[in-house]
Amino acid sequence: YKGILPDNSIVAIKKARLGDSSQVEQFINEVLVLSQINHRNVVKLLGCCLETEVPLLVYEFINSGTLFDHLHGSFSSLSLTWEHRLRIAVEIAGTLAYLHSSASIPIIHRNVKTANILLDENLTAKVADFGASRLIPMDKEQLTTMVQGTLGYLDPEYYTTGLLNEKSDVYSFGVVLMELLSENRVYEVIDEKVMTEDNQREIKEVARIAVECTRLMGEERPKMKEVAVELEGLRVTKDKHHWSAQYPEETEHLIGVEIISAQGVVVPLTMIASRM
Repeated sequence: YKGILPDNSIVAIKKARLGDSSQVEQFINEVLVLSQINHRNVVKLLGCCLETEVPLLVYEFINSGTLFDHLHGSFSSLSLTWEHRLRIAVEIAGTLAYLHSSASIPIIHRNVKTANILLDENLTAKVADFGASRLIPMDKEQLTTMVQGTLGYLDPEYYTTGLLNEKSDVYSFGVVLMELLSENRVYEVIDEKVMTEDNQREIKEVARIAVECTRLMGEERPKMKEVAVELEGLRVTKDKHHWSAQYPEETEHLIGVEIISAQGVVVPLTMIASRM
């Protein structure tokens, strides 16, 4: 639901189903998990009302739908560029790496999918829906739990063993990466709207990362920290190349062979170095 507070600020409200005790437990779990998180790419919990017949959770309002909407649904006509997709992938990966390695208690999201990634007006990713998430005690690397998640995104190793660890999120993220590449729920290889001569190398690298994330054996998958570093490296390199193409003369002077002195005379860098 969309709500308006007395100060006219807009919020999103999640309302439990009447008489659904399992959903009440999920609400309590979500409050517990989100109280451990402080990250710009996680949707903010503003308040809750748990001691009523129908519990409510109140979040910041994110106004541009979900990543699923942009890839497959009501926003799909507004095509996401490759730059948008790569940045969104970087933001999701960085958020999951934070949950696994930098939160006060390690957190496994357990339901990473495009429908749980909100996008704001700037298409900044906000990871949402922590009702199924689990806190991992510091002295453990995995938990045995009742299997929960969404088919298609669900780690097959977790599905068969019931053992939950950070590599389960890695698998789900790999499926999200494939959707960002294909826009057709992974049934097509690369979305023709995003592939150009300029970004073929980046797309191939992201596809390689997606394949590594979705290996059947969890121990063969990378950690989210490693994935986040690789994706950020691709984005930084892309931005650098884009800047170089826009301002070639400035790039030449930064890397190059000569600069202009205060008197307007072109002076080789080697000459400046010899004077120092």
